[in-house]
Amino acid sequence: MTQITLVQGDITEQQVDAVVNAANSSLLGGGGVDGAIHRRGGPEILAECRRLRASHYGKGLPTGRAVATTAGRLPARWVVHTVGPVYRAEDRPRRAELLASCYRESLRVAVGLGARTVAFPAISAGIFGWPLEDAARIALETTAGETAAAEAPDLDEVRFVLFGTDAYAAFERVRDEVEGRTG
Repeated sequence: MTQITLVQGDITEQQVDAVVNAANSSLLGGGGVDGAIHRRGGPEILAECRRLRASHYGKGLPTGRAVATTAGRLPARWVVHTVGPVYRAEDRPRRAELLASCYRESLRVAVGLGARTVAFPAISAGIFGWPLEDAARIALETTAGETAAAEAPDLDEVRFVLFGTDAYAAFERVRDEVEGRTG
């Protein structure tokens, strides 16, 4: 059974098989988690992202999809890049499905590579404006559903690495609520 854990910290310091990057669609780096992963991981990540742009993703990585590269200088084997949706309340149902797809697709890619441990940030909960508790609910419910599926039998841990006390507290509240309903 896959363990789902929460930690407050820096995702670029996680010793896991796969780190998930909340990327922008260009795959060429940016701010927040994306910028931190590219800076700490070094030029190897950017070089592979450029190759992906030149071959399969000329118009960028679509929202909700995921693709892997080397982890460069990160203490991980791979980086799984996924593009989260920007939050818009008037279009929440469709965008919530795209956010859930980020988690499903990232897990699919990581498991396909042979990853046993995966670290996620709170996708779309930063500059993309997704309300923390709603983002946490989508992340935790989707991940729990996917890891319970037969496709992820060798996945030992999914770790949510949350930057700051607010994000950690929101994920902890939602985790306790979800576990209370299922436990």
